[in-house]
This record gives sequence, structure tokens and C-alpha cells, in this order.
Amino acid sequence: MSSNSWKQYENAFQAVIGSEPELQMLLEVQEYPFAHEAGVFIAETDEVFVTSFPYGDPLDMKIIISKCKFDRQTGSMTREEITNDMIHMGNGGVNYQDGILFCAQGSMTAPSGLFQMARKPPYKTTPVVTGFLGRPFNSVNDVVVHSDGSIWFTDPIYGFEVGYRPRPSLPSQVYRYDPSTRAIRAIADGFGHPNGLCFSPDEKTLYVTDTDRFHGDGSCDSHRVSSIYALDVVCYHGQPNLVNRRLFAMADAGIPDGIKCDTVGNVYSGCGDGVHVWSPGGVLLGKILVEGGCANFCFGRDGEMFILNEKRLWRAQLASDIKGALLRI
Repeated sequence: MSSNSWKQYENAFQAVIGSEPELQMLLEVQEYPFAHEAGVFIAETDEVFVTSFPYGDPLDMKIIISKCKFDRQTGSMTREEITNDMIHMGNGGVNYQDGILFCAQGSMTAPSGLFQMARKPPYKTTPVVTGFLGRPFNSVNDVVVHSDGSIWFTDPIYGFEVGYRPRPSLPSQVYRYDPSTRAIRAIADGFGHPNGLCFSPDEKTLYVTDTDRFHGDGSCDSHRVSSIYALDVVCYHGQPNLVNRRLFAMADAGIPDGIKCDTVGNVYSGCGDGVHVWSPGGVLLGKILVEGGCANFCFGRDGEMFILNEKRLWRAQLASDIKGALLRI
């Protein structure tokens, strides 16, 4: 662990990282960037499911799902590649029931949508939702599950821009899907490229990252946004709605991609130089610096975090009382 791994802006960052923070590289794969998105921690087995960065020819690009097993006795990690013919160009993911809910960005012939995959072989997979009232999704990117069972997800146009999805037939939006009734709603729009999303611990706020600064064609325009927006969750006529959209924070390095909260409301996002941490009020507390940046990450148990760094996967040990708002362990 190097002191260069931790950059403090506010004293409150000390309560996040604790007195003896550690950063350890667990796994490195040189062949391809295996650890890009998802980051789903399975507490029962100490496994982290990840998806790779797209690689290969634009007409035959692929993304690999990997199951990474952390051995707490040795501090080492092993990896198993998972072949799944239903999840095309997998991206974000979240714990769901006894399995994992994956975002499939789709291909020219396979649909984009949400798919539930079992976490044990043979990894049975079932489609959950693959379109909006008869219109195909663009490239479903990230997903979160509300405590009421509803599923919220983003749908930017990265697949079309890269070249593996048809021309979009929907705006770039945030959706809410109720699996109990199969009702689906477009619940927020006006984003350039809506990407990561998460709820505050009390679920009164939804955070959405907009990564419009980077487009799928490889262009980068720093005049475009690389920001996190906060939206209040309110109930009108018995249904949840999003109001009071406001700028929460702007990432100064790269783009804010994956996003999570801890149980006290701090907001974490994977950015161009590592994981940034903001207070619930939007003040940048500090950064966990990782060379090459971080697209996504997940909390483990007792203050640990698994950081996805393309060809490397890291484990950060924060203060032991820090718990991710998703699993609260």
C-alpha cells in the first residue's frame, strides 16, 4: 500500500478509509481487459462477477463474463470465464433474488435488455425485459433494484456508436420495470449518456451518472458533461416519480461511471483516476487512486471494496464500519 493511493480533500475522508487503509492487487490478466463493469459481490461464496471491456473487431466484438473467487485465507483470487449465449455484450449487474441481474447491450441480431443469471453452473439464464412496449432498447447499461422489487436501469446509445447495435429507436432514458405486473415506464430523460445509477440508503434519492463526455465512437469532448445528478423519489397518485433533478457533482478526471452509496449516504463513483468519494451533500471528500482509473467497483464485507481496473482487479480495505448500502454487510 502506498500513501499515493489515497488523496484526501476533507477531514471526513479519514472516517471513510480508517487509520490503516490498504490497496492490494488481487488478479491481473494480460490477454484482455476482463474487469470493466458489473462488479457483483456474492457474500455467501466470496465471489465477484465482472464483465470485460468490449474487444475484437467491431463486427465481431465480444464481452466475457468472469466469476472471480476470493480466498480469504491466502488473500489470492482465481477466475473462471462463463460462456452465456443469451447475454450479448454484458455490462452492468446487480444482486437479484438468488442470482444476478445482468444488463445485455445486445448485438445487431440479439436484443438488449435485462437477464437473470444463476450464480452457479450451468448458469441458467432467463430474460426479464427486452424492450419498451414493442420498441427495442438501445444498449442497456446499468441496473439497480429498489426494496419494493422494482428494477431501475439506464439505456444509452453506446452500442450504436461503437457499431454493434442498430440505429436507436428510443431516447437515452432511465426506466422503471415492475416484474410483479410487467409494467414499464420511462421515468427520467434529458441525459446525454445515462450510465450508472444507485439509490441513497433511504431510497429517497436516485443518483444517475451522465458520461456524455466520452462517446462510443471514441470521441472525447470536455465541453460535454461528466457529472452525477441527484433526483428526489416522490409518490404521485400511488406511483413513484422523480423530481427536483439537480447537479450533484462533476468528475474532474475521466467520467463518473459506476456509482454506489454506503450506509451513511456517502456517494462513490468509478472515475478516470480511481474511485471518488463525495459526502451526501456533494462535497468531494477524497479519492482512492488507481492508475488507469476505474469504470466500476463493488463493496464486499466489513469495509472492503473490489475495484475493477480493466486488466487488474484490486481490493481496497477501508474503515471496517463502512458498509455498502446495497448489501449492508
